[in-house]
Amino acid sequence: MLMRPRLKVGIAGYGAYVPRYRLPASEVNRIWHDGQDATPITEKSVPGPDEDTVTMSIEAARNALARAAIDPELIGAVWVGSESHPYAVKPTSTIVAQAIGAVPNTLGADWQFACKAGTEALQAAVALVGSGMAPYALAIGMDTAQGRPGDALEYTAAAGGAAYILAPANCSIAILEGSTSYVSETPDFWRRPGAQYPEHAGRFTGEPAYFRHVETSTRALLESLGYVASDFAHAVFHQPNSRFPARAARELGFDGDQIRAGMLVDRIGNAYAGSSMLGLSAVLDVAAAGDRVLQVSFGSGAGSDAFVWRVTHRIDERRRQAPTTEAYIQRRKEIDYATYVRYRGKLSR
Repeated sequence: MLMRPRLKVGIAGYGAYVPRYRLPASEVNRIWHDGQDATPITEKSVPGPDEDTVTMSIEAARNALARAAIDPELIGAVWVGSESHPYAVKPTSTIVAQAIGAVPNTLGADWQFACKAGTEALQAAVALVGSGMAPYALAIGMDTAQGRPGDALEYTAAAGGAAYILAPANCSIAILEGSTSYVSETPDFWRRPGAQYPEHAGRFTGEPAYFRHVETSTRALLESLGYVASDFAHAVFHQPNSRFPARAARELGFDGDQIRAGMLVDRIGNAYAGSSMLGLSAVLDVAAAGDRVLQVSFGSGAGSDAFVWRVTHRIDERRRQAPTTEAYIQRRKEIDYATYVRYRGKLSR
């Protein structure tokens, strides 16, 4: 089913954040696999000891505000999607709202749907603004993901994300043309209450989980809007590794040039709820007016949200108002496995 708001809605401002620390995949390989593994990525981003989903969300939100150039008190909702909210009982969203000056007359809520928690918040923000209930809404996808030591997830479970301010189309840098969602009960990845690390179903996470959901939601959206892959300048897919999005793009008819700008996983890993959100921010950093952009998320459990955005003439001026996604990726500091273990609190006394 094609979803469109009654009023046209777009992105007024966006902002990314990626922590500076990087753990090479070769370090995980050296410690746990004697250097014998074929590593799935080059390196991943790691939050510092003073960083969490809250602090990173605040940084991304401030960048989005700088680009939108609006009074934060006009934001009608602050919604944060994440798998790694720092409190089990206490919202991330209210801390972020307070820090950026969006309080007190705003909605605040935390969203959860594995790696598509960020696009769940994005869908809701579109609906709130598109219904006329608020002039602006802030949607964030951010994570500080962890993998069990020695598990395949440890190679890729990374940190980072992006924030988007949704607004009426007439003041936006990218306008939503439509979206679709596709969900099913598919137990490919989960974490029980009290468990420190998630569990996963191995290759089952690819098919029928990732590929069925991503490709079905995308095909439904393209068919509803009457588009084919060649109508797009850029496409962004959720990136649990480098192989899955490349295969999905190929099977949907997209080529390497279309997905290149948004493919970040080999350089920073899988930011979970921030994955497709970061990919979209990287694309908006380089997109031209008139470009059509496909954004597709995936969340284990399982589901996928797909969006089509059309970039407007406002993009050139707005994107200069905050650091680019690439700027955050470039300011890297490599760490070893021991430092990573200390920063991520993997040692128990």
